[in-house]
Amino acid sequence: MNVPYRILFVCMGNICRSPIAEAVTRTMAQRQGLAAMLQLDSAGTHGHYHAGEAPDVRARRIAAKRGYDLSRLRARPVIDADFDRFDRILGMDESNFFALQRQCPEEHRVKLGYFLDYAPALGINEIPDPYYGADSGFERVLDLCELAATGLLADYMRRRASS
Repeated sequence: MNVPYRILFVCMGNICRSPIAEAVTRTMAQRQGLAAMLQLDSAGTHGHYHAGEAPDVRARRIAAKRGYDLSRLRARPVIDADFDRFDRILGMDESNFFALQRQCPEEHRVKLGYFLDYAPALGINEIPDPYYGADSGFERVLDLCELAATGLLADYMRRRASS
C-alpha cells in the first residue's frame, strides 16, 4: 500500500489563501482519481489568531461558485510537527515562506517552497492576500490556485511515474 504524499499549504491566518489552495487541490485531485494518494492540509504562520475559525465568508462564497467546498476547513497554526509530517510545505508569499524558514529545522528546509513554483509560466511567486480588498482579490486567488494546483498535480504524477 502506498503512503500518501503529504502537502501543507500555508498563508498568514489560514482563512483565505491556504484553505482555498487546499480545497482547489483536493477537488482537482478527486477529479483526477488521485485523492487516495495525497494528504492535504493548510495552516497559517499566524494561524493562532484565527484558530478554529472557518475560512473567510468571501473565500467560501467565491470558492463555492466554482465548485470548491471550504465549509469543513478550520484555521490552525503551523506547528513544529508539520515539518516532520509533510513532504512539501508551500507558502503563499515571501512573508510566509520566510516565516516557515525561521521555524523549520534545517533538515526539513528542502520541503519548503512556494505554491506558485508549480505555475512557473506566470513569472511570480506570490499569491496576494485578498483579506483587506474586494471580492475580485478572492477571484484572483482562485485563478492562481487553479493554475498552481494543476501544475502541482502534474508534477506529482511525473514524479510518481518516474519512481
